[in-house]
Amino acid sequence: MNRTGSFDWDLDAGSIDVDSAGLLVFGQEPDAFDGLPATLVRRLDQQERFRLDDVIRDALRSGRSSYAAHFRIDLDDGSEQWTHVQARILRDSEDRAHRIVGIVRDVTSEVTHSAFMMELEKRRRRQTDMVERSTHALSRAVTVDDVTAALTGPGGLARLGADGLALGLVENGSLNIIALSGESLDVLDDLRVRRLEPGLPLHETVLSGRPLFSGGFQQLIRGYPELAPFADRLPFRAAAYLPLVAQARTLGGMVLFYRRSTAFTADERNLALGLAAIVAQSLQRAILFDEERELATGLQATMLPRRIPAIEGGEIAVRYHSAWSGRQVGGDWYDVIPLPRGRVGIVVGDVQGHDTHAAAIMGQLRIALRAYAGEGHAPSTVLARASRFLAELDTERFATCTYAQVDLGTGTVRAVRAGHLGPLIRHTDGRVGVPKVRGGLPLGIASVFGDEEYPETRLDLVPGETLVMCTDGLVEEPGTDIGQGMEALADAVGAGPPGAEALADHLSRRFWERWGAGDDVALLVLRRSPDPGTPRAPRIHQYIHQADPQGLSEARAVVRRALRDWGMREWADDAELLTGELLGNVLLHTEGGAVLTLEVLPEPVRRVRLAVQDRSSAWPRRRTPGEAATSGRGLLLLDALAARWGVEPRGEGKAVWCEIGPRTRA
Repeated sequence: MNRTGSFDWDLDAGSIDVDSAGLLVFGQEPDAFDGLPATLVRRLDQQERFRLDDVIRDALRSGRSSYAAHFRIDLDDGSEQWTHVQARILRDSEDRAHRIVGIVRDVTSEVTHSAFMMELEKRRRRQTDMVERSTHALSRAVTVDDVTAALTGPGGLARLGADGLALGLVENGSLNIIALSGESLDVLDDLRVRRLEPGLPLHETVLSGRPLFSGGFQQLIRGYPELAPFADRLPFRAAAYLPLVAQARTLGGMVLFYRRSTAFTADERNLALGLAAIVAQSLQRAILFDEERELATGLQATMLPRRIPAIEGGEIAVRYHSAWSGRQVGGDWYDVIPLPRGRVGIVVGDVQGHDTHAAAIMGQLRIALRAYAGEGHAPSTVLARASRFLAELDTERFATCTYAQVDLGTGTVRAVRAGHLGPLIRHTDGRVGVPKVRGGLPLGIASVFGDEEYPETRLDLVPGETLVMCTDGLVEEPGTDIGQGMEALADAVGAGPPGAEALADHLSRRFWERWGAGDDVALLVLRRSPDPGTPRAPRIHQYIHQADPQGLSEARAVVRRALRDWGMREWADDAELLTGELLGNVLLHTEGGAVLTLEVLPEPVRRVRLAVQDRSSAWPRRRTPGEAATSGRGLLLLDALAARWGVEPRGEGKAVWCEIGPRTRA
């Protein structure tokens, strides 16, 4: 029982009167006390005495009428006693303190209980914090990899209050350790995949569904001698082996390792079991997600081409990225279709929606479009029939796509769009163009509104140029304009390597972060094979767009640079002048672009051959310009500078050519 006494301190006389109970509180024998304040507090540690003096002095100086303090007293048996003093200061008419009366109490049991409660509350807050932080971290985990990353990544062990972790899942009768985190735990690599049978503590925990708490490794080894080789190599002294059970299904087991030995109190055991339950629930969700994901992506994969056919005169690379949203897969697709007369059809498209129904519609539409293209129909007809097919299905979905027929022998591309992004063209000099491909309504909607017009746009791929087509998931991000994404794509295409496979890999790496935004992506890259000629007869090709005034200047520079590199600098001025004249006529008097071909004719007399091909069937005619005329001298320049020149039909148009060099052959 706590003792309580009283005292009366005469400040003027410097003496203090303490009753017997009070003297016992201060550890004094009543018969030996001399009535002096200094004797009363002699058992106090010096620091405690100074602290008590400061409290009293501050109360006297401040004019307060009372004070209270806690202090420790060292007892004869070596223990400590906590003492509480509560006093009243008596003052005279002039407010001068002359007397202090009060009580003292032994409050050791109260303080000890309070400290215990504070420590208990602190421990409970820590446990609650561990549970809350673990729950928060794992609530964002979607896949099994996400769960392991949350447990083994930065702060993972701290959230669990452990120094090491091992996590195992039951798979096909084995327990597979999928995560190890903590110092030296890599020594357990030999135990990563083991048959699920008795002999190891985690295996028995999983089999029985009962946790195992071990406060010392030596005791654990006696029960499981197979762990003996690892005991001296691990810095841990205690471990909690916990089954991971969710909805009556044992998913696996988890081990929490601790550096310190512990007896595992009831609270600590309950905390470990609670953390295991949280992990088990997260793993159950993640396993279900991964299974759904595998099912959905498997369905989606069956709808896409199993292989891309080899093509003559070029190379094609495709890439496909599936959105990560469980069964919420999209309807993006690509296809490469062999066509009659050595041509090839290429298509990328996107069915509305992000579910298995969209994937199923995509598969049907891809097959239908492939069939229409394979029958040899024009691109506009292919899309019109595909739109009608989609409209007749029992669905409200629509689709967008871009389809092109490519003749790699001539470089002719006939492209059509149905509400989709147009292609990009990477030129041989690295510049990237965005041709204006006319378009119609999305497939399905076009037939509903009776507007199945899909106008064709003619493009030209010169040898070495690359066509890039994609779905909007590659370039579209929430909150940003799709034009910014297209500009970023154009920059990446221009900065990438020339080969189709290498460029597709480059774009995949460059835009992988954007691909993680939750949308499917289909990417198709087609490159027409370069035509370098031979070392003795080199050759270059370049396409100049009509709406690209810079292209004319670039072409002149390319011609001059090529002749310098080929050791034919003496013909560079004439070739550059004729390049500008021939290209200028095409861009001024026709409705399309031009293909420039520069080559060196082989021995015996090496000449430079320059040809400009366009789509116009009108041949150039000789005129007689007046002295003040600003045009009409093109053919006169050809007569003056070229050794030979002429015009010949090419496909739907013509080519004007000239040879620059010695005028006579040996």
